[in-house]
Amino acid sequence: MALAGRTAAWWARLRSPRLPTAPLRLPPRLPAACGRPYSSRGKEKLDMSTYPVESIRNFSIIAHVDHGKSTLADRLLEITGTIAKTDRNKQVLDKLQVERERGITVKAQTASLFYSHEGVNYLLNLIDTPGHVDFSYEVSRSLSACQGVILVVDANEGIQAQTVANFYLAFEAQLAIIPVINKIDLKNADPERVEKQIEKLFDIPIDECVRISAKQGTNVEKVLQKVIEKIPPPQCNTADPLKALVFDSTFDHYRGVIANIALFGGEVQKGHKIVSAHTKKRYEVNEVGILTPNEQPTHKLYAGQVGYLVAGMKEVTEAQIGDTLFLYKQPVEPLPGFKSAKPMVFAGMYPVDQTEYNNLKSALERLTLNDSSVTVHRDSSLALGAGWRLGFLGLLHMEVFNQRLEQEYNMSVILTAPTVPYKAVLSSAKLIKEYGKAEITIINPAQFPDKLSVSEYLEPTVLGTIVTPHEYIGKIIVLCQDRRAVQKDMLYIDEHRVMLKYLFPLNEIVVDFYDALKSLSSGYASFDYEDAGYQPADLIKMDILLNGNPVEELATIIHTDKAYTTGKFLCERLKDAIPRQLFEIAIQAAIGKKIIARETLKAYRKNVVAKCYGGDITRRMKLLKRQAEGKKLMRKIGNVEVPRDAFIRVLKRQTDR
Repeated sequence: MALAGRTAAWWARLRSPRLPTAPLRLPPRLPAACGRPYSSRGKEKLDMSTYPVESIRNFSIIAHVDHGKSTLADRLLEITGTIAKTDRNKQVLDKLQVERERGITVKAQTASLFYSHEGVNYLLNLIDTPGHVDFSYEVSRSLSACQGVILVVDANEGIQAQTVANFYLAFEAQLAIIPVINKIDLKNADPERVEKQIEKLFDIPIDECVRISAKQGTNVEKVLQKVIEKIPPPQCNTADPLKALVFDSTFDHYRGVIANIALFGGEVQKGHKIVSAHTKKRYEVNEVGILTPNEQPTHKLYAGQVGYLVAGMKEVTEAQIGDTLFLYKQPVEPLPGFKSAKPMVFAGMYPVDQTEYNNLKSALERLTLNDSSVTVHRDSSLALGAGWRLGFLGLLHMEVFNQRLEQEYNMSVILTAPTVPYKAVLSSAKLIKEYGKAEITIINPAQFPDKLSVSEYLEPTVLGTIVTPHEYIGKIIVLCQDRRAVQKDMLYIDEHRVMLKYLFPLNEIVVDFYDALKSLSSGYASFDYEDAGYQPADLIKMDILLNGNPVEELATIIHTDKAYTTGKFLCERLKDAIPRQLFEIAIQAAIGKKIIARETLKAYRKNVVAKCYGGDITRRMKLLKRQAEGKKLMRKIGNVEVPRDAFIRVLKRQTDR
């Protein structure tokens, strides 16, 4: 009866008239591009045909570290109306997290500016470049897409080492050079002195220098006028067949490879069939546009212009930097491309967990697409498993690459001690037959051949340029002599600054020479280097042993004269880096079977005689003997864990204070 009553009440509620309610509104359907960073969907396309070749200027900003390149780029973007003028515009083109954290430019970034001068509309394509010597490959690549450069010099610091190196890169590429003296608003600024330095070193007349303050915006508009007057338009024609140079590229999870291109002939638009000169693969163009500095789609790109292109390249290996793109059935002579970067430092990279190997492989492929100066070779280690041997342009380059892997791809890796590439001239007929050549390159200390089968070893050298105030010359000369350097030249830039040229063994400067130089000169000296070939050297391989077991990742190749001091130093640093265990650890440096240095890391020890209060001495001795036997057994079977960050920390010569 009760059940029948509940059923009747339910039917009555169901039939009763309801209050009117608002119709159910579904959320609007989101476009497919939603959620993509810097998506260009939905933006109005620009017409680039209004900018003929005569109205285009392609230029880079080059300078030493911290001379104000990125700040000048911000002001140029503001003056041309490319970005809104706010107080928050600080290094707008430095988009990477690592660039924000370190305060340096790591990647060259492109931006297109629209500027009206004397009634003519101009398209200015700006490329902001890094200033550190480790990223000079980015600078040389950027210059290939330009016809001129703005050379920025700090009015306080004057000409420094990387200023000289970047000037000669632009000079050899036969580009127009506009000297700009920045930071004239500083208290100690001395633009007259800097103008004399520029005239003496670079043979550029004083009246061509432009004095500015990029931070305050003083005189920055004059720089744009100089760009239009001094830098020639690109030499190309829209009527020619399409010829586009890929000078940079990035990977997008949704659209695949986004290639940054400079057009040296013809035009390109959505729907065109294009072919890669490198892979011979054919693609259909999905989107073209310019960077302002974010992506701005256009109907077409014409000869002389710089922009981006999306063509459905899904594999990272398909977009080679330096490749030439042309229209299907309209082949052209490929552009010369770029001289491949020569690695200066090698290090092993392994996943912390071998199950992450494939994820790390994918992350490496995508990151090396964006940073093509890194070389990658497969490698394996008994202790760390499968991994890679990577080649970098310097130690900072290595640290930045590792940081980008962690931040952009969430990958934790183990990096081994950095080494440099040595060569060995073989004398053994058996080894010559095995390698197929008499001279081999050694990038891993584990491959170092025995002295009996080698006629001579060769080590890489670099020609280093040091620019310093004259009061620090004495200390710097002593430092260079300690690093086995040979002085080649010494030139006074003016009455206060000196330029020194030294021939260094690369192994002596690669880890911490720059730190030591900055410390000795109170931060005023600057350093730059270039490859200078190989020279014969008396080299040996030094192994590090932990309880008699060699640690392959800490093996190093060093000069005979430095063997004992380096071995002792490495043992002392390892003693601080390795955590104490329940058993004693013997840390030894060995050359062949000869031990040249040793440190002992004492074990944690329980006081086993605490319970003895008087009585016979034999009772105490029995307890201590039993403890010693236990420690001995533990030492045989115990594994010594070397912390992840110990490899680089151990090689730093100066102790961390």
